[in-house]
Amino acid sequence: MNYRDTIEWLFAHLPMYQRQGQPAYKADLANTRALLEVMGHPEEQFKVIHIAGTNGKGSVSHIIASILQQAGYKTGLYTSPHLRDFRERIRVNGQWIPQESVVHFVEKYQTDFQRIQPSFFEMTVGMAYEYFAHQQVDVAVLETGMGGRLDSTNISDPYLSIITHIDFDHTQFLGNSLSAIAGEKAGIIKNNVPVIIGRKQHETTSVFEKVATEHQSPLTFAEDHFEIKPIQMLGALEKHYDIWYDNELFFENVNSPLLGDYQRENIATAFQGIQTLCESGEIVIDKETFREGFENTVKNTGLEGRWQVLSTNPLTIADNGHNIEGIKAVVNQLQGMSYQQLHFVLGMVSDKNHEEVLTLLPKQATYYFCQAGVPRALNAEALKEKAFKTGLNGRVYPSVMHAYRSAVNAAGADDLVFVGGSTFVVAEVI
Repeated sequence: MNYRDTIEWLFAHLPMYQRQGQPAYKADLANTRALLEVMGHPEEQFKVIHIAGTNGKGSVSHIIASILQQAGYKTGLYTSPHLRDFRERIRVNGQWIPQESVVHFVEKYQTDFQRIQPSFFEMTVGMAYEYFAHQQVDVAVLETGMGGRLDSTNISDPYLSIITHIDFDHTQFLGNSLSAIAGEKAGIIKNNVPVIIGRKQHETTSVFEKVATEHQSPLTFAEDHFEIKPIQMLGALEKHYDIWYDNELFFENVNSPLLGDYQRENIATAFQGIQTLCESGEIVIDKETFREGFENTVKNTGLEGRWQVLSTNPLTIADNGHNIEGIKAVVNQLQGMSYQQLHFVLGMVSDKNHEEVLTLLPKQATYYFCQAGVPRALNAEALKEKAFKTGLNGRVYPSVMHAYRSAVNAAGADDLVFVGGSTFVVAEVI
């Protein structure tokens, strides 16, 4: 098989949650363990930083990987979903896994796949572990796919666990309360392994404290130590921060490559993770390299889809925030910007709380309703009908790209085009 044939085989034969939803979800680790047994347990051959959470875990993963890479550590990075190409999920020092490595892996274990019947995600985790072991990475930064306790990445024994902000998402699998969701995320906490929590939340703090105590895991809340202070707000294209640690200036006038206002919490969480490893002696990074690693996050890792500026004429921004908290962050930043008219390219998946999200969106915008090319995508006509009931107006377009091009063509020089509502809509535009 060539690379295209291989990817088509994977999509056709292995259930993929991002595309299909609930039928692809596996609520245990049996398949992952069976795969890793066949592979000879590659997960035991490198150190791991394990990151869970509802929002921000991808950004935190990329920031940490970039800083480690900048410091000379050979760094694996496993994230999901992908935007452009499947290979984005598995990177070493920012470079995607080669096509031939994907093909070789599938050919090598194709018979085992047919016997074990893993999900797409379970197979991908196995591929990442084997590739990282083969590449002899010093450390792998692993982002959970969903939850934590039963996530395929939870096979590893990390030397640092990180849990970012908790919000309502995937409630059909993780629970209908923040404390229940936090309990699933807390499943990545391991015995005597330090754990970083990004934000104190009334419903979740006691959950994390209880689990950390049970595992004798040193627990740190990033917001107790790091403060990210904006010093220059130069519109959509630039962000500068002074960064304080334990009430002392840590970095002055940092040029952030991450332009979303919501990234301040993620920056603090990632910095606390690196600082914890430095203070324990697990890694050695000087302050200048630490700073450079953060400022080069996008360059080093290829992070996309987070308040990403696609064009400046007209100003066009894409962000893959898609749950309640993510949409609130997007709307808050849009409200602080200056523009004549907002053109909003919007698509959603079918298994979200549409009404609650739509109620949050700006009423004065012109909407371009569309449907991404995945089975989970919500029909664009149905989306328009739901949106109309919440006071949003616009037209339906036959594809994401048709909607995007129509928005760009309709926008004036002082207008803003925004693309969002679903990772898959952003992916098609990018």
